[in-house]
Amino acid sequence: MEKKMITSKLFFFFSTLFLLQAFTDATDVHYCDKKASYDIEVKEVQISPDPIARGRPATFTISATTNQTLSGGKVLIDVSYFGWHVYSETKDLCGESSCPISVGDFVLAHSQVLPGFTPPGWYSLKMKMYDENNNELTCITFDFYIGFGSSVADM
Repeated sequence: MEKKMITSKLFFFFSTLFLLQAFTDATDVHYCDKKASYDIEVKEVQISPDPIARGRPATFTISATTNQTLSGGKVLIDVSYFGWHVYSETKDLCGESSCPISVGDFVLAHSQVLPGFTPPGWYSLKMKMYDENNNELTCITFDFYIGFGSSVADM
């Protein structure tokens, strides 16, 4: 009986560690307007690799849910470095996810190679999503880190 209890406790311990690891891999996400009722709710953002290495591919995967079917739209991305705006881009929603997006859960994924001369440090990203009629569906912000790792000279 005692051996079973020890085995159960060990199983619980390791299960808890795996769950904690899963939660630490997700990035903290904040809505631009905490009082707004957005049509798209972002569940989590995962960044791979974390930290991001300069001159190497980085993937941002956003898990979300929507209360409406989407057949098009756009994604606006603004990046700041220590509060200074450094980058903007607009992407086609259907290029980042498969359209039409049905009511319920969906994933948005974007990969990009950051230039080797990108300064290391903490960055803030603001992402807004709009439908095909230019109605704002969500607005989130999150921080990410670019490490000292690789540069163009390393390639």
